[in-house]
Amino acid sequence: MAKPPCDALVFFGATGDLAYKKIFPALYSMARRGVLTVPVVGVAKQGWSVEQLRGRARESVEAHAKGAPVDRAALEAVLGALSYVDGDYEAPATFRELRQQLRGAQRPLHYLAIPPSLFATVVKGLGDAGCAAGARVVIEKPFGRSAQTAKALDAVVHGVFAEEDVFRIDHFLGKEAVQNLVYLRFANALFERLLHRDAVRTVQITMAESFGIQGRGRFYEEVGALRDVVQNHLLQVLACVAMDPPVNDSAEALRDEKARLLRSVRALNPDEVVRGQFRGYRDEAGVAKDSTVETFVALRLWIDSWRWAGVPFLVRAGKSMPVDATEVFIELKNPPHEVFPEGIPPRASYLRFRLGPDVAIALGARVKVPGEANRGQGTELQLVRNPGEDLLPYERLLGDALHGDATLFARDDVVREQWRIVEPALGCNRVHIYEPGTWGPLECNKTVEGFDLWHDPEPAARS
Repeated sequence: MAKPPCDALVFFGATGDLAYKKIFPALYSMARRGVLTVPVVGVAKQGWSVEQLRGRARESVEAHAKGAPVDRAALEAVLGALSYVDGDYEAPATFRELRQQLRGAQRPLHYLAIPPSLFATVVKGLGDAGCAAGARVVIEKPFGRSAQTAKALDAVVHGVFAEEDVFRIDHFLGKEAVQNLVYLRFANALFERLLHRDAVRTVQITMAESFGIQGRGRFYEEVGALRDVVQNHLLQVLACVAMDPPVNDSAEALRDEKARLLRSVRALNPDEVVRGQFRGYRDEAGVAKDSTVETFVALRLWIDSWRWAGVPFLVRAGKSMPVDATEVFIELKNPPHEVFPEGIPPRASYLRFRLGPDVAIALGARVKVPGEANRGQGTELQLVRNPGEDLLPYERLLGDALHGDATLFARDDVVREQWRIVEPALGCNRVHIYEPGTWGPLECNKTVEGFDLWHDPEPAARS
């Protein structure tokens, strides 16, 4: 039986960067749509008053608007819903004050927008203070730093919350484009017949960011590209591309298929992983002068299933790349026999899913050039092309968590499989220096040996 929606939202880390960039804009968007109907309690240790936090929220919303008119009624609704608890996460008094601020709420949603090292502390504090009864908890990535630490964190969390009340957030799953990828696959028999080893030569997944670490050197030194985006975001995208059809669209049916797919992915072979670091990274504040942390990684994955046996999944992610783009490029096999004497080039036909910052779903094929000769040229049919998405990922995910819909959140067994896959490559191999604004070190071509070259996404389409 479904539980009723939450009746309060608590977010720890209310004065932090994530709250400023993502949470306050999401709350504002929810207020504009008239769906922010619960009190909101911010918690942090900053020495602030509630008025200072409201000022921070106002600044966040206005900065996010980027000069566009701000809906003053929606902004005031957010500010009016907002209260604040200032205190140490290790102090029981902080959680006693939180109980008072909740003013009798029976089903709060606790969102941990805090460093991972504090997850266990806050979960225990919620349990000891009686704030976890009837509640749900949202936990930001990364969930652990390895399979062992993820298991230990699970033990702490499950000591306070049931698994059905735990929502491990991955904002990639809140993206409209990722959801459209899943919908397109399972709403059209055409694409399901193409996504098979008989038709697919390679699958490439690229997440390129044109910026560096943006002053987060200390954080990145603890994480690196594998932990930051591959273990979570890109393995989730891979699962959406490769999983078998679920029996229905329920949360558990979809998550069952993701878990089954990830169980069939081989653990990474360090010989099929190349790590890179952009020149200048070691000059960033908080970064060791001899750091070997990767800001770029390229790797080859294999799926041991009838559907995907023998098809390489080529994954790369990096900072200081030439463009901002996340894209899935599925190269289809050429015809087994060439009818026309021109010769068909590699990548003549493909499926392309652009997941951000713009959105596109496209089918590449060859068509005949007008004239007497049987000569062709490549063309691309755009099925979807949008400059962006209307609903912010955090807006969607917060709303889903408040209503108990776990479809777009990672289950504990899925997280364990993701760590199993990447763990052999954590910190393995030397790190190769690459120049900012390039596609990573030349050594990354090792991961595509025998399969031509990497497909480099184009810059974002203009609206």
